[in-house]
Amino acid sequence: MKWKKIAPLMLVSLTVALAGCGKQADEPSASASTKPVKTLTNVKVVLDWTPNTNHTGLYVAKDQGFFEQEGLNVQIIAPGEGGADAMIASGAAEFGVSYQESITQGRIQGVPLVSIAAVIQHNTSGFASPVAKNIKSPKDFENKTYGGWGAPAESAMIDSLMQTEKADPNKVKIVNIGEADYFTAVKRDIDFAWIYYAWTGVDAELRGEPLNMIYLNKYSDKLDYYTPVLATNEKMIKEKPELVKAFVAAASKGYQFAISKPEDAANILIKAVPDLDKKLVVASQKWLSTRYQDDAPRWGEQKRTVWENYANWMLEHKLLEKNLDVDAAFTNNFLPVSSK
Repeated sequence: MKWKKIAPLMLVSLTVALAGCGKQADEPSASASTKPVKTLTNVKVVLDWTPNTNHTGLYVAKDQGFFEQEGLNVQIIAPGEGGADAMIASGAAEFGVSYQESITQGRIQGVPLVSIAAVIQHNTSGFASPVAKNIKSPKDFENKTYGGWGAPAESAMIDSLMQTEKADPNKVKIVNIGEADYFTAVKRDIDFAWIYYAWTGVDAELRGEPLNMIYLNKYSDKLDYYTPVLATNEKMIKEKPELVKAFVAAASKGYQFAISKPEDAANILIKAVPDLDKKLVVASQKWLSTRYQDDAPRWGEQKRTVWENYANWMLEHKLLEKNLDVDAAFTNNFLPVSSK
């Protein structure tokens, strides 16, 4: 499903007086001074996977100086071997891109991750298959082969969707495809896979390889969870709330730019990561531009019911050992009053 894959902030103003011995005619007067200089706080933001349009707002915020305006010198980095969540939780990166799924599981295990903004307001992931496979509903999963990456949530999700149509999940063959992408997998022995439409689905359109898409949130409100999200850890929130506020303010401006100017935002991402397919980035950016904020009152807004519903679904399917402390898992406190 996934793509390929701490003290309070202090903004110190320094006034530099320019004075010198033997002043020349073209030198500034002794009373002249520079504008206050703002010192920047170094911050690392770790991506969940390779750069894509889920991340555009971060690249825009860096390119357009939004982070700098908030007093931040941001470095966007790739995840290490342990993944983005481990780096965020440990403080190896102050912020990063995560998912409601992994934060929920992590917090049950005592990992102090906290979601601070929803990148996309509604779940755009689902099960995709080439049109020729004739998989139009979960009922059609029967006697088909699913290609995934071996996570327990995959079989639970397939079971859940199939149960809505009284289909038999035992008739689905599940195969681990590792790092193989959707297009490679379905040309071999795989019938369907879990994708994000914003990237793989749009890519399929551009390739002229039509697919059938079964969105998770069409079958249950509990599956309309936030994926991805921006996250930090509890220590950052407790000890550096002003830094968190500054980061979210700048990121919000970046994503709002991507909403209103998708093609310009796409070009900024391409400039930062020139190896990306320009045609795909532009098309994906346009597709996502109306979906970042969607029907929310502001970009990044998260609802308690969304976190509660998905945690309950996970508990029902034995993916969690106990109830989630929902209010500790996310916060809207650092979002600007308005994202516009």
